Amino acid sequence: MTTVHFAHTDYPTEHPGVVRAERVIERARSLRRGFDSTRSLAAMLLASVVAALLVVADQLVDSWADGHLLVAWSLLWAVGFAALALFAGTARRMATGVIARLDAWSARVAAQRADERLWAIAQEDARVMADLRVALAAADADPDAAATPSVNAAAEGPNLAHSLRRVAYL
Repeated sequence: MTTVHFAHTDYPTEHPGVVRAERVIERARSLRRGFDSTRSLAAMLLASVVAALLVVADQLVDSWADGHLLVAWSLLWAVGFAALALFAGTARRMATGVIARLDAWSARVAAQRADERLWAIAQEDARVMADLRVALAAADADPDAAATPSVNAAAEGPNLAHSLRRVAYL
């Protein structure tokens, strides 16, 4: 009688290095999703306020005699922690406001650049100019009409809308 032997080869279906790389990439993505730019700006503002208060407290403590060094050191730390506690919310609100203003400024600059590019194209292409005239006429007739954002920005922007209306009447 013959005996049959089978070879069992259980090879992993995934490479351990690839699995580790995928985990690293997923963790990097999760860090990116949790990133808040206002938090870092608030921390920087808070650190600068606390540093300024500590410098002032240090100047006051320097005038004391050397015998009160432990009291001075304790007072300096108390000023630092009090500043952290008092100004944390203010720094956070200030950072949020700064980020919101920077975002609004960036959107205005982008819209202005888009208007300038559109106007340059319209100067060279009569079809684009005709489309812009039609869009402006539709916006003047029904201001609540749903139009593309660039047409709304062009209709609301003083430079492009004024230039298009001037060209339309020529």
